[in-house]
Amino acid sequence: MRLSVVGTGYLGATHAACMADLGHEVIGLDSDPTKVAALAEGRVPFWEPGLDAVLQRGLESGRLRFTTKPADVAGATVHFLCVGTPQQSNSPEADLTQVNAAIEALLPVLQTDDLVVGKSTVPVGTAADIEGRVTPTGARVAWNPEFLREGNAVEDTLRPDRLVFGVRDSRDDAILREVYAPLLEAGTPLLVTDFATAELVKVSANAFLATKISFINAMAEVCEATGGDIVTLSAALGMDPRIGPQFLRAGLGFGGGCLPKDIRAFMARARELGVDEALMFLRDIDDINVRRRQHTVDLAVASMGGTAAGRTVAVWGAAFKPNSDDVRDSPALHVAQALHNAGARVVVHDPRAVPHARTLFPQLDYTEGAADAVQGADVLLLLTEWKDYIDIDPAVIRPLMSTPTVIDARNALDVDRWRSAGWTYRALGRPTA
Repeated sequence: MRLSVVGTGYLGATHAACMADLGHEVIGLDSDPTKVAALAEGRVPFWEPGLDAVLQRGLESGRLRFTTKPADVAGATVHFLCVGTPQQSNSPEADLTQVNAAIEALLPVLQTDDLVVGKSTVPVGTAADIEGRVTPTGARVAWNPEFLREGNAVEDTLRPDRLVFGVRDSRDDAILREVYAPLLEAGTPLLVTDFATAELVKVSANAFLATKISFINAMAEVCEATGGDIVTLSAALGMDPRIGPQFLRAGLGFGGGCLPKDIRAFMARARELGVDEALMFLRDIDDINVRRRQHTVDLAVASMGGTAAGRTVAVWGAAFKPNSDDVRDSPALHVAQALHNAGARVVVHDPRAVPHARTLFPQLDYTEGAADAVQGADVLLLLTEWKDYIDIDPAVIRPLMSTPTVIDARNALDVDRWRSAGWTYRALGRPTA
């Protein structure tokens, strides 16, 4: 099939490359010439494991190309909308500027029976609005939400745990089944539904995951007040098949370009629909999540005798999660900046995210090596749980520290190993001794 993918950021570049890998002829459209040039040369503008190989295969096969010209996507019969929907700068609502620009770019090239397929996370009702704009061209609309996890995006695209089609016409169901035929033949579950339900699936999933993370972090606060151990508590809860262990690791909380902005936009849309009371609990979820960042700062300051002024703080991790270079709404950088504002010299290391972090937070210091970051530091903070850090021998780096104190804000380190190596170990929701 001939497909276009409008928007070649994280979602769009991954989707375009993977659709070409499935055998389709794909053209990616983006207004950013630098991004398009990089992709056309086989360079992924961000770090995502395995995507570079898929991109190269698509380019070498001749099935994948990229352009900045909307006219070049004429002739494609299916057009995927994969643009960003960030939070507005002065409001919790989703910013649909890129969605609207994508539709305006497509309108002149759409033909009768073309299918515009939304994948972006949007406020419920957006698909119907888009339908009203494209119907005069003879094209139709469907919604096919994405469920990508950064660090696992290729696997999630080529071997997803489910596919959701929001359609009004059985013809569109058939078209999408053809697009995803190899996945469906491999046994991927499929749900066919209406526009509103398809739009709600992604944001509801993110709201639920955010709730689960903030719940266990709330329990961590209770553990700290009572002497309980959140790691053991989490393990016990996860053994209940009704709950499960995923997203029950207490720590610094969630960040990135999805969960924080999606739950805020969900609350804003509920208010517009007059059902804001139904989602009021998400305000507490957001508050708990943000509170963990300040709590980590307070713990670090307390470990330095109550003041950060003139002290050196080593930070391991800048990305919002491991296996990603994404620093959008990164809890790690929020904590690092707060300690810098409190007067500390903050030295940051991350295996992948330093270039992006340096652009947003140039006032922080950065190093190329994890061991270099701890040189002369008064406290070490593990803020992103990269395996690189978990595997480091604490006995080897202990002599490099001014004071061997570590704050494990992700509950990822082996507490016995670090304490036996002579470190003062502190973690969110765990006993101090």
